[in-house]
Amino acid sequence: MSELRNYALVTGAYWGFTLTDGALRMLVLLHFHQLGYSPVQIAFLFLFYEFFGILTNLIGGWIGSHMGLKVTLFAGLALQIAALGLLALLDPGWSVAFSVAYVMGLQALSGIAKDLTKMSSKSAIKVLVPPEADSALFRWVAILTGSKNALKGAGFFLGGLLLATVGFRAALLLMAGGLALVLLATILSLPGTIGMAKKKTKFTAILSKSRDVNLLSAARLFLFGSRDIWFVVALPVYLSVSLGWGKAQVGGFLALWVIGYGGVQTLAPVLLKSFLGGGTPRGGSAGAGAFALAALTALIALGVAADVSPWLTVVTGLALFGVIFAVNSSVHSYLILAYSEADHAALNVGFYYMANAAGRLVGTLLSGVVFQWAGLVGCLWVSAAFVLLAGAISLRLPRGRLV
Repeated sequence: MSELRNYALVTGAYWGFTLTDGALRMLVLLHFHQLGYSPVQIAFLFLFYEFFGILTNLIGGWIGSHMGLKVTLFAGLALQIAALGLLALLDPGWSVAFSVAYVMGLQALSGIAKDLTKMSSKSAIKVLVPPEADSALFRWVAILTGSKNALKGAGFFLGGLLLATVGFRAALLLMAGGLALVLLATILSLPGTIGMAKKKTKFTAILSKSRDVNLLSAARLFLFGSRDIWFVVALPVYLSVSLGWGKAQVGGFLALWVIGYGGVQTLAPVLLKSFLGGGTPRGGSAGAGAFALAALTALIALGVAADVSPWLTVVTGLALFGVIFAVNSSVHSYLILAYSEADHAALNVGFYYMANAAGRLVGTLLSGVVFQWAGLVGCLWVSAAFVLLAGAISLRLPRGRLV
């Protein structure tokens, strides 16, 4: 029962963080688009968020294995509270250059917070699930990942709604207060030694030497880069400018997409059961999902280029993209834990999500640059190339019994 209780505590803290993280992204994106910032300028606002996520994942796993995942979880929540509070001090009278630099700095703080929280939460599952319980591990990972993304989608909607009702500054302060309550509750309830390795590892171990972890991390980089190339900047701006949607509509649509995406992730074990004969995913599962995603993305690009109805191409295509991407992401999240021993889970998860953050960094930058130069169609073709590379790398993952 203590394992289930700790899992619920970790998941609850991750939920609270994720809600504010999704809302913050939508607040910043829509607020600065409303102020007249270009797609490239908006993309730059998020670059430090992803860049510092790379560094955090690389070092945070080692810190978590030495000091316990409770320390890194609490640090992530506290840093997000600080980032929200400081961002509320932003003055519209500041110059564009100073405002961008200020927001980039606070997005760096938020990126550190996000990846400390994510690494802590996902590593804790490996520690809490009994060894050899592969099905339970896949199910618990799917629930955590899926519910997280559903709440991130709710955060998108919350961000758009708060911006339209109470405004930028009040929204940030409300979220900081709510997250402070989550932090206090977690401090009082979670045991302190969770995730602490029995045998200390050297700092040099932060760079994985496992072939399987390295390959999966490389595939993850291109997989998440492919999504963010058209999702982070290109899609919201396209919906706002080309389709004439308002802030609440854009936030609401992206929220529904991410909520649905999270729901599919939660159901991934059930959806894959018929294809795997009741077993758990292997490397071939990740490869097949990536190739299917590449084909779909190419079809969406062809539809947009041919000026087919946006609802048929962009909206419906995005829904199908979310289903395939969600299942493939759940497979990845399970495989990284399946390839790791409990004592090294934090190190491997940190390394793996470093690659995830690197993919998002590249995808975020390309989302603004490619959209400004080649529009949504250009973003989609670059996205298709990225996910095709993810599939090619996944073909080299183990296809038999996991060890």
